[in-house]
Amino acid sequence: MDKLSMIFLGAPGAGKGTQATKICEKYNLPHISTGDILRANIKAGTPLGLQAKAIIDKGQLVSDEIVIGLIKDRLQEDDCKNGYLLDGFPRTIEQAKALDSFEKIKMAINIAVNEDEVVDRIAGRRMCVCGESYHISTYSSDTCAKCGQKLYQREDDKPQTVKSRLEVYNKQTAPLIEYYSNKGILYTVDGSQDIKDVYNSIVKVIDDNN
Repeated sequence: MDKLSMIFLGAPGAGKGTQATKICEKYNLPHISTGDILRANIKAGTPLGLQAKAIIDKGQLVSDEIVIGLIKDRLQEDDCKNGYLLDGFPRTIEQAKALDSFEKIKMAINIAVNEDEVVDRIAGRRMCVCGESYHISTYSSDTCAKCGQKLYQREDDKPQTVKSRLEVYNKQTAPLIEYYSNKGILYTVDGSQDIKDVYNSIVKVIDDNN
């Protein structure tokens, strides 16, 4: 079996995080998320982490150069030698080209979901301070079943914010679908299915092409 180096693509709310956790468990791969790497480097006080912290503390976005450096360092660690799953990177064509300069990606899996469904999914989420999350389509109470505290809606889950996030995604990240399609390594699965069916579709893509 070749090195299983994968990227998950898909709009916010497409279910990338949920599926990434399951797929990494099945294939024993590290789940590499830029947010996690940033937090780990800031906590460890690495040179790149300190640079990132200074930028974040000013309320600015961390530059491509720093993010790419963090990803490059992470992919050289031992647990990535048989493969990995990148979630949230690359976000732009520039990042994808930089990634190509030091890594060979085997497959990019696009979890496709209709935009209206994405808005419904995210805007229907309700959170609790204890960490539990619910969806209004399956849970009608406004208090947490686990701890009884009142549920709330995150600012970035409000419909207008979700639409803004989708606009950014369509402008910056959606072009990656064409980029990886042109390389012949893009596989699209229907993300509007049940979580289990989406998972089975992804497993089939991986097993058929590995």
